[in-house]
Amino acid sequence: MSSTTLPSIPPQDAWTLTSHNLLPRWASLPLSHQSTIPISISRVNQVDAARLDVEMSAMLKEQLVKVFTLMKPGMLFQYEAELDAFLEFLIWRFSIWVDKPTPGIALMNLRYRDERAVESRDKVRTGLEGPGLTVAQKIWYCVATVGGQYIWARLQSFSAFRRWGDTEQRPLARRLWILIQRIEGIYRAASFGNLLIFLCTGRYRNLIERVLRARLVYGSPNMNRAVSFEYMNRQLVWNEFSEMLLLLLPLLNSSSVKNLLRPFSKDKSSSSAEDTTACPICQATPIIPFVALPCQHRYCYYCLRTRCAAAPSFRCSRCNEPVVAMQRDVGVSME
Repeated sequence: MSSTTLPSIPPQDAWTLTSHNLLPRWASLPLSHQSTIPISISRVNQVDAARLDVEMSAMLKEQLVKVFTLMKPGMLFQYEAELDAFLEFLIWRFSIWVDKPTPGIALMNLRYRDERAVESRDKVRTGLEGPGLTVAQKIWYCVATVGGQYIWARLQSFSAFRRWGDTEQRPLARRLWILIQRIEGIYRAASFGNLLIFLCTGRYRNLIERVLRARLVYGSPNMNRAVSFEYMNRQLVWNEFSEMLLLLLPLLNSSSVKNLLRPFSKDKSSSSAEDTTACPICQATPIIPFVALPCQHRYCYYCLRTRCAAAPSFRCSRCNEPVVAMQRDVGVSME
């Protein structure tokens, strides 16, 4: 009987020895051979985060303004730019400065990452790792967002109050006004170009983030968006519907609609036996009675006057005849 040879069993520390042997070869590989995992951050999340931050600032401003309700009216309007800058500084101080996301960014499961440090890393595992912003990036972010917006708002208000764009006696003020307009135009054009690039690549919502190389990435790869848009969508639908009604209702003639629906009314007996002494419009006894010609039906002066002024082809609500003119009811004297 032939004996069968059994395979040799590897030692328990075989994987450890193999890893030690392959580790120098892995470390000697150039960085170009190590593939970087591309990640795609939702553009909707990033835009919604910016919108939520704006809404949060507006809520804080509303609560802060209520503190000064008993003070002199109009006094707080003079310091509106300082108030906005103070609120933006508070949000920056308790979020970005302490390595935490802003309220809107946190709700969208995002965080800021230093993209320069990620590009120089030699190992990438998930594509979401990476350090936060450096101290210099945080300070420059505050200077650009808080200080830049405050200085620009004050410069615009000061130039508008001094009427730099209208004066012709001081050419220096006119030149400064033209320079401000050109800077604003260049900034808007650059922002529009950055928006197009953001829609294509999904990186850097604004110019400040692009200059500082501060990119928004997901904070947790397994967390969904915490904001439900069902209530917002319902509110938008009702808002648009109410605005449409407010636009169309003033264009409709209520008397014409009532006369159009009168043949379909079920209460025909009550309409035939209605009181002829009451005004057909307001259903009250006329204080200043006027009669409509040629049907001779009695109306209140204001009811008949307003309907005739609103619709030149106004028809009587009782006989549906066109009202040609109106005159004072005979037998009743004017007070």
